[in-house]
Parts: sequence; C-alpha cells; structure tokens
Amino acid sequence: MTIEPDTAQPERLLRLAEVRHRVGLGKTMIYAMIGEGRFPKPYKITAAAARWSEREVEAWIERVVRGN
Repeated sequence: MTIEPDTAQPERLLRLAEVRHRVGLGKTMIYAMIGEGRFPKPYKITAAAARWSEREVEAWIERVVRGN
C-alpha cells in the first residue's frame, strides 16, 4: 500500500530537531546521507537557517519502510 502525500495540507518546513526525531537519526548521519544522495536536502531559508520539506521527509520514511 502506497501512501500519497496529502496535497490538501499546506507544506510545512521542519527544523533539524524535528527531522531527527521523526527519522531516529543524528545530525551527523543525516548530513552524511545527504552527501551520499540518500536523504532529502534542506532548503536554505537564510544564511543561518535550513529547513526540510515535511513531505520529502515523509516520502523518505515511506521508501525506507517499503525497503526501496
């Protein structure tokens, strides 16, 4: 069963702490996986702020659960 993202909901941008909580990985592992192309890249909001798309993180979780 594939769960499609709920496009009726507005896009949310997540802080690193929330991403870490949702995926159960630490900052170092998340950034290593980004560098390997295995995790969604954050969006730079300002020079000091990066945020992740909630939909992209949820899609990544779904792929992991499915084993892809």
